[in-house]
Amino acid sequence: MKGDYQDLVDEISALLGAPATLENRDFRLIAFGAHDSDDDLAMDPVRTRSILTRQSTAAVRSWFEGFGIARATGPVRIPAAPDAGVFRGRICLPVRYRGIVQGYVWLLDQEPGAPGPDPAALSAAMEVAQRIGVLLAEEAKAGADLSREFQAVLTAGRGWQQDMAVAALRAALGPAGDGLHAAVCVAPWPGEAPASVPGAAAVCVVPRRGGGAGEPGEAPGTGGAGGLALAVLLRLRSTDALAPALTAVARLLPRAPEPAAAAVGAGAGAGGAGPRRQAAARTSAGASAPAAGVGGPTGASARPASARPATTGPATAAPGTVGAPAGTSPADPHRMTAGVADPVRGLADLPAAWEQAVAAARAAVAEPRLGPVAQWSRIGPYRLLASLGADPVDDPSARPLLAPAHRELARTAEVFLDCAGQAGRAAAALGIHRQTLYYRLGRVEQLTGLDLDAGEDRLLLHMALKASRLA
Repeated sequence: MKGDYQDLVDEISALLGAPATLENRDFRLIAFGAHDSDDDLAMDPVRTRSILTRQSTAAVRSWFEGFGIARATGPVRIPAAPDAGVFRGRICLPVRYRGIVQGYVWLLDQEPGAPGPDPAALSAAMEVAQRIGVLLAEEAKAGADLSREFQAVLTAGRGWQQDMAVAALRAALGPAGDGLHAAVCVAPWPGEAPASVPGAAAVCVVPRRGGGAGEPGEAPGTGGAGGLALAVLLRLRSTDALAPALTAVARLLPRAPEPAAAAVGAGAGAGGAGPRRQAAARTSAGASAPAAGVGGPTGASARPASARPATTGPATAAPGTVGAPAGTSPADPHRMTAGVADPVRGLADLPAAWEQAVAAARAAVAEPRLGPVAQWSRIGPYRLLASLGADPVDDPSARPLLAPAHRELARTAEVFLDCAGQAGRAAAALGIHRQTLYYRLGRVEQLTGLDLDAGEDRLLLHMALKASRLA
């Protein structure tokens, strides 16, 4: 269905001669048209950040809704606001179905004094917007209607109960049930399922599994289990085209702290542009106007989401890199992450795919370099460790090392093992002298009773340290 939205957005762009952007009613980006203009005013900080971050803040949403777009039944013109980072006015086409707003199409308006779109073209574009409204309403209804069946598959016990739940979901999906899907887990989830997720066949909220500690050296179990997780069943076009799934998942995650968002906006607004654009970018970082300072709305064609880095896919480390650099803060066991399972055809393997998604989400907490969106196929040893169970590993040999008082020793041992026992690499990664490394490793052997020259002892300690991170 993503392709259908893109085709309709491109049709509106062609009708009005301007790049269009489609967002749902929660101001989440669904599709946007190509932009090939050299006009700096077209790519203002608001629009740039909207496309990059794919989501707006509540303040931005409120600012645009203040022009009556949620109640409008026809095109709404929104004037430029340079002080807020909106260099060009916007035209908003409300997307409605049976009187209920489903989303918005945004376009850049012409410069003041220049003729705007032809009324006939606007009318034709509104007809296309109505077709988009039908698709959005059908997608939201389908996802809501299937939430119970989807939830039953994920929570049913193994055996005949699970088989019956899968059969019920397959019947509800009809022919689409034999298509290609990816299971996604977003955890922890704060409440009810969103009204719609682009490309989703079903969405539901299920109890969250998990346990363990967030960082070697913390007491086992402090990671905290319980709470809720959001489960999403995404439709895919092919096994090697996960980009739409990763994009949809990234939009569900919370935005980064505001300073990071301001940095993104400033970079997008000022990068290589003239003084006017740079000044607006500076304004956007500190102005009270919601558009620029908070992460731009879906301006004439965009929607800022979170200023988190690499929202379109998991940030995977290069082969051979060590977990986290020395001196970094421990992983937050309560931060929201997402896991994406390998694609499956049909629904018979959906329960196993859900286990993969849960494992990937847990791995993203354990190793921040894997997240915030982690694919199961890329989480390395956590594919095995996460399958050992939700409870933390409590091996008696590693238990003394995992005490809070020995956090630095635990980190030293983990980096040493991540470096395949190469002392030079480990000392460099930790920023310490090699003799200091040898001293610490000797203390590790005293605490654990393990011999770090023995392969099996190394394996046991390495697994225990990695497993202790799982939340």
